[in-house]
Amino acid sequence: MGSLTTSQPLIPSARRLMKSLRDLGYDFSAAVADVIDNSITAGGNIIAIDVEFDGDHSKVRIADNGIGMSRDQLQEAMRYGSERDYLDDELGKFGLGLKTASLSQCRRLTVASRVKNGEICAFCWDLEHVEITDRWELIIPSGKDLDNILGGHLSEETGTVVYWQNLDRMLGLKHPYGETSKNRLRSLSRELETHIAMVFHRFLNGEVLGMKLKITLNDDNVLEPWDPFARDQEDTKCLDPVVYHLKHEDISGDVILIPYILPTQDRFKPLSAFEQASGPKKWNQQQGFYIYRANRLIQSGGWCNLRAVDEHTKLARIALDFSPQLDEAFNINVAKMRVQLPEEIRDQIDETTAGIVAKAREIYDKKDRPKPPPTIIPTPSSSQVPPTGKPSTEILPAAAIETVGKPESEDRNLLAQNMWTVDDFQLMLEGNTYRDEMRVLTRIIKRLRKKLDDYKRRH
Repeated sequence: MGSLTTSQPLIPSARRLMKSLRDLGYDFSAAVADVIDNSITAGGNIIAIDVEFDGDHSKVRIADNGIGMSRDQLQEAMRYGSERDYLDDELGKFGLGLKTASLSQCRRLTVASRVKNGEICAFCWDLEHVEITDRWELIIPSGKDLDNILGGHLSEETGTVVYWQNLDRMLGLKHPYGETSKNRLRSLSRELETHIAMVFHRFLNGEVLGMKLKITLNDDNVLEPWDPFARDQEDTKCLDPVVYHLKHEDISGDVILIPYILPTQDRFKPLSAFEQASGPKKWNQQQGFYIYRANRLIQSGGWCNLRAVDEHTKLARIALDFSPQLDEAFNINVAKMRVQLPEEIRDQIDETTAGIVAKAREIYDKKDRPKPPPTIIPTPSSSQVPPTGKPSTEILPAAAIETVGKPESEDRNLLAQNMWTVDDFQLMLEGNTYRDEMRVLTRIIKRLRKKLDDYKRRH
């Protein structure tokens, strides 16, 4: 008879694990975005973000009007690796985001919530307490502390408040007083505004079915969506979408690619819109893929190692959508800040992208071509100097150009009042010729000069 297997529970050190999980790669903006994911999942359509500087007592509050959580639900939500089933279109994934995102920026996280016809409940993770006790032990705030946490929210309505204190990672100092710390928090707030406007632009613009999101920053600043594709511009080109059917292990789903080619600077109306369309990382770094998971932007720009960033392709921006059920195929990380193109469709996407980039480059290159010189100039008696400034004795009647290759009988009609020099004509063509076409153009000009010589001999 074989031996029986026995087991022994082994609980990780709260002190060491919570400290380690602070370093998953969140920055301030990404951390707030992860909390907003939870608000959207809870059905919130109004989210208020307040960032307040007060030295050691600086704080961040994120409040929503979602359905809220009961005491048991909130306690489970505060667990690292909380147990719950996620719907296909939900923004959450690992059951870690609320805690890891928040505590990547602060040392004290409090979450308060209220459901319909329910009382306000609240729990707190305090790293100071955990470091002393080394226990997975929540603190329950009450009284005056709870009033400060709520900041006037949840007095009657349902919803959830996430409250950060001891902002050590944000402010970078143990005792963050003075203008340096204050200016740093202002700078982080500006970056947050730009990031949220981009990441949730579909929600803010009412493009997601059943959702028109409103987000305010510091009371009265209503965030406006930033559209990476400048779809309000008449000259923005939206190309035909491409759908890839992806099968990864036992999961399958569709990945939708929608290419856009933005206008050149001179085609933006008003011209100031060009700078706005440049995005947080500016034009060159904003080209490439905009990858969405359940309508939430995960990656903003970059070519996923398919090609290098190029000034000549900066007008190309491509939306790529996938559902959370394909998370494993896209290798998305906890912070929802990293994603990889699935190997199963990588080559197909590369092939499609090559054509899009070529079209974007063609549009960009056209703006750099010099305008052709005037093709009609006075007769030789009034001027023999072409726009290049070099004298030329080769003056070609305009009709001669039109009759290259025509029967000799038609050559007698070449006389015309307006004439071009061959130099003018060559310059005009070179201004509208790609580099790989120059060899052909040279041969054409050579034949044209020969035609001119023949014409002179006959007349």
